[in-house]
Amino acid sequence: MDPKTWFLVILFFICAPVYSQAQNIIDGDRKTQWNQAGIPEGIPHRTVTCATLSPGVTVIEINAAIKSCPSGQVVWLTAGTYNLSAGITFVGSEHKITLRGAGPDKTILVFSAADGCGGIWANICVSESYKWASPASYGSNVSDWTAGYAQGTTQINLTNTSGLSVGSIIILDQLNEPIDTGGVFVSENQSIERLAGTRAGRAQQQHVQVLAISGNRVTISPGLHMPNWRSSLEPQAWWVGEYAVMDGIESLTIDHASSKGAAGIGFHNSYKSWAKNIRSLNGNRNHIWLNQAARTVVSDSYFYGTKNAASQSYGVELYSSSDSLIINNIFQHVTTPVMTGMSAGAVIAYNYTVDMVYYKKNWMQSSFNVSHDVGTGMNLYEGNHGNQVMMDLFHGPGALATVFRNQLTGRDGAKTGNTNVVNIWGYNRANNIIGNVLGTAGYHTTYETSKNPSGTTGSSDLSIYVLGYSASGEGISSCCPYDYGVANTLYRWGNFDYATNTVRWDVSEVPNGQPVPATRTLPPSLFLSSKPGWWGAMPWPPIGPDVNGGQDASGHVYDNPAKVCYESIPKDNRGILIFNANYCYGSNGGAQASPAPAPPSSLKIK
Repeated sequence: MDPKTWFLVILFFICAPVYSQAQNIIDGDRKTQWNQAGIPEGIPHRTVTCATLSPGVTVIEINAAIKSCPSGQVVWLTAGTYNLSAGITFVGSEHKITLRGAGPDKTILVFSAADGCGGIWANICVSESYKWASPASYGSNVSDWTAGYAQGTTQINLTNTSGLSVGSIIILDQLNEPIDTGGVFVSENQSIERLAGTRAGRAQQQHVQVLAISGNRVTISPGLHMPNWRSSLEPQAWWVGEYAVMDGIESLTIDHASSKGAAGIGFHNSYKSWAKNIRSLNGNRNHIWLNQAARTVVSDSYFYGTKNAASQSYGVELYSSSDSLIINNIFQHVTTPVMTGMSAGAVIAYNYTVDMVYYKKNWMQSSFNVSHDVGTGMNLYEGNHGNQVMMDLFHGPGALATVFRNQLTGRDGAKTGNTNVVNIWGYNRANNIIGNVLGTAGYHTTYETSKNPSGTTGSSDLSIYVLGYSASGEGISSCCPYDYGVANTLYRWGNFDYATNTVRWDVSEVPNGQPVPATRTLPPSLFLSSKPGWWGAMPWPPIGPDVNGGQDASGHVYDNPAKVCYESIPKDNRGILIFNANYCYGSNGGAQASPAPAPPSSLKIK
């Protein structure tokens, strides 16, 4: 291998965090290396400024500064309000650029229009090109994938490597499942509304980076997440060419109220980029859209409000993405804080959600829609405070989600409709629910609503689990027959729930194929090897059956830093936080930050 190839391979192994061996609580093909999510080496703290801009500049001047900024440097926006009549774009820059404000309580960008951003229309667009997936536009940038399908594999064989080089990003996919065999089922047939995906009929996909090429053998990072890749589904690889790499948006407020753009920040054809210490106000379709993007980090940020409080009103939306890290964020007055579409290997961790506003006033929206599109799989939800996790069938089923050490209350204010805690629609199979605290004391009285013989009866709105159905109860017609496979493949272990008021270690809730754990000891985390430095002195792990003396009625829950931050920072007269992550975590001291000096703060979490 040439020196550049050796450097990338060595860098991968040096920078990858220590993989937690305690993941053995989940067996074999139900887990992946979630420690690879985000930017393994951490978000860089760049200190060299290439341009300093002040209020009164035009968006043309900002875009010109980004385009001319040398790699590894910062375009600095000083304190004040910037009224911008078009979208900011990173297209055409050298990349590895940071756009940084003086703090989200000081630098405020007010948009009245957006950048096209490849059709997703974002007020800030982080992209290299606007290409999308179509056979006509890719020509020779498609290859058959002929060997190397086992889960975790990092070497695959391609029939065509023309145009690829070390560092290239490729997307792996395969045909949808033609027949339901009772396990993971990637199919558009089980859906209320079909979704074509980036390549029609090929919903399961994963973005990987090329580390080495030797003939037709290609070394990739990370390894394969899903266990169901196989030659009979005609797997292929395809690529779009250049990606925006290591671009960051930091320390500013984005006000979307006057813009018709669909996204606040759009990451499209983007790799290892990030949004950190952002305050985003009144998003349209979403505040942040990860759209054909990989290893994106959204951290230490605050998202408030929505324009329509209806369908497609999201905080962070993942679509055709891999290995994203959504960590340590606050979502307030957002209809669905995290919406997960086609995505693999993502980690959604230690976020806090409150007041999921919806136009049907009595209907509770879910904090975390774990699967909304066909092909979603192998994503981790850990340590979050929210009301509900949901997997629906609007655009087909997902699989292999892991929900670990979360507090899910099943409540959002006084709402009484759809107030169950874990709602998994039919054909979303082989999921793991482990070590969570579920429900609300005195409200949830039914353990499970399903058609399984072991399922108890009662109001689904008062249930901890609603399993296997295929409509939301919101007047939407059922698309598909009831699916017993949801409950039969669901792995539950070590959860406390308020319907039974106990921690359940029930071997009957361990499905076939998953060995009964030999221990009731749960790892603190499934992706962190130890307590992160930004956590401070707060209890770790914060949630789970092994936590005692906590702040909820069971004693099994302590607040995470995002919730403490929300409850510590003052609000303005609209109820919006006067937010700056440095008030809570110290300068550059939040999640996935590379080391940097942190000034003291009276509101820093202790």
